[in-house]
Amino acid sequence: MKLLIRYIIITILCLNSYAGDNDIKKKQNELQKLQKEIDLWEQKLENRQKKEKATLELLDSYDQQLLTLRKLLKNLRDDQKSIEKEIDKTKLKIDEIEKKLGYIKKQYTKYVINAYKHGKIYDLELLVTAKSYNQLLVRSKYLQKFSEYRKRDIQKIGEKFEELQTQQNILENQLVELNRILQSKAMEEKRLLARSEERKKILAQIKRDKQNFQKELERKKKAVKDLENLIAKLIEEEEKHKEKDIKTSYSESTPGNFELRKGKLPWPVKSGKLIGKFGTQQHPILKTYSNNTGIDIAVPQGTNVHAIAEGVVATIWWLPSYGNLLIINHFNNYRTVYANLSEIDVNEGDRVTEGTIIGKSGESINGAQIHFEIWKGREKQNPELWLHPQEFAKR
Repeated sequence: MKLLIRYIIITILCLNSYAGDNDIKKKQNELQKLQKEIDLWEQKLENRQKKEKATLELLDSYDQQLLTLRKLLKNLRDDQKSIEKEIDKTKLKIDEIEKKLGYIKKQYTKYVINAYKHGKIYDLELLVTAKSYNQLLVRSKYLQKFSEYRKRDIQKIGEKFEELQTQQNILENQLVELNRILQSKAMEEKRLLARSEERKKILAQIKRDKQNFQKELERKKKAVKDLENLIAKLIEEEEKHKEKDIKTSYSESTPGNFELRKGKLPWPVKSGKLIGKFGTQQHPILKTYSNNTGIDIAVPQGTNVHAIAEGVVATIWWLPSYGNLLIINHFNNYRTVYANLSEIDVNEGDRVTEGTIIGKSGESINGAQIHFEIWKGREKQNPELWLHPQEFAKR
């Protein structure tokens, strides 16, 4: 019974080890929560599809479910990597135990063969042939210690066998858990692919109706206000942290670095076409004028999007018209916004460096592109004045 309890405890510890500092239950609850969210969006999509054909709201539902699916997949991929690392560690431990066990068994085998050939007569000869009383005492103690060492070897062999069995049981459990995750991942990837294809069809239908572009423009105006509120909230949180003397998680060794690099910062994508400039712009289809709070760069869907400077991922959000977006805090109250992302490869609180891939570009009613903004406090900046001049084709 004691061995069984010990095995169960070790197995639980093993399963906890791949979850890092988080408890395994917490990890499972997180995955279950995401799964419930996905199922909820699944139901909403079914209800909306019955009532409406192709609307921007229906597209929003697809986007939000896809975001949740990608979060779940990212967690599953992280778990997969963690378990694979633990499996490698366990295999190394098994190899190490087997080597030690082999060495002890080899030494003990030599002793057993020798004892079989000579038996106690050999031990007696050692004592009788002593040339002095002192030598007799030394040999007597030596034989006694030699016998104790053999007893220890037998005990060690037993312990190593038990340790080896424990590690093999751990490995089996890790492999079972890995297979479960791989199956879940494959199922969610299949569902993600199906939803992505359905989204493409919905988007194509939406683009055929000119009224949707006008509606999207109105939604964008509201979303701009929502983004302003989101930025204001981040500023307030940062100010509270400063009051409490909480240090930021990114380096303060080069304060003002972001500001000093004005006009030299890299673009968020390696190449593309600048289709939307900062400020007042004319809509290409509606021919109406509106204010653009950043710039729009046309790129193929799935293009890698990079952080333009060192910073910390402040928030990951979703807004109508902006789609999936993330905001990075930089030095001296500067922030960058990356919107219309199909995938996000970082988490809130992650420290990023210049060039870090933070996600992939997506496709909206206005085409395959990314939206990019730079803020100083509550003031919007013209990104073109901050980014290094490049051979981006002007529209």
